[in-house]
Amino acid sequence: MNKNSEMIIERIKLMLELRKPKDTALSEIKKQENWEPFKVLIGTILSHRTKDEVTSLAVERLFKKYRNPKELSKAKADEVAQIIKPVGFYNQKTKSIIKIAKIINEKYNGKVPRSLDELLTLPSVGRKTANCVLVYGYNEPAIPVDTHVHRISNRLGLVKTKDPYETERELAKKLDKKYWIEINELFVRFGKSICKPLKPSCQICLLKELCDYYKANYIKER
Repeated sequence: MNKNSEMIIERIKLMLELRKPKDTALSEIKKQENWEPFKVLIGTILSHRTKDEVTSLAVERLFKKYRNPKELSKAKADEVAQIIKPVGFYNQKTKSIIKIAKIINEKYNGKVPRSLDELLTLPSVGRKTANCVLVYGYNEPAIPVDTHVHRISNRLGLVKTKDPYETERELAKKLDKKYWIEINELFVRFGKSICKPLKPSCQICLLKELCDYYKANYIKER
């Protein structure tokens, strides 16, 4: 890990401490559900293209009625759809989470697999979701790469990649493993409060002198 990478992470921590943006939906689920991997898995799927506050409420309602994979596996699709609504694509997600619950209940005796490869065999589970389960459900080092992690890593020049998988691979090479568990939470909160997709708050950012995006878009204008 180079000194710039470590400096970036520590300065992001400082900015978040000063601004205190809200926790992410997954962090909330982790706290509320006591690191329950199944609830993290389902919550991550529900969070796709959905606001954090909507996800958190949907997860709370869902697990108030269906407490574990066995109960959810026997649920009626129309009832689940009404419970998780208005998350994005709730009808499609309903089918996926019931199917996942059945597989976990029948194949894994109600326990979410702890292996990345096994997680990737589950319906609607890609690398980001699988890595989220490892980090937020099992507290194991992994790097979930969503739009925030991908965007910020490239803006800062930590990586120069075209897709999330490349970003995950390159970050794994450049970041000390001790930071893997927290990198998603840090970058998502930073991406929502400061380094936004549109109109990032570059003027207040403590990373300006290290940031490729700032150098390209502001310094040249002077």
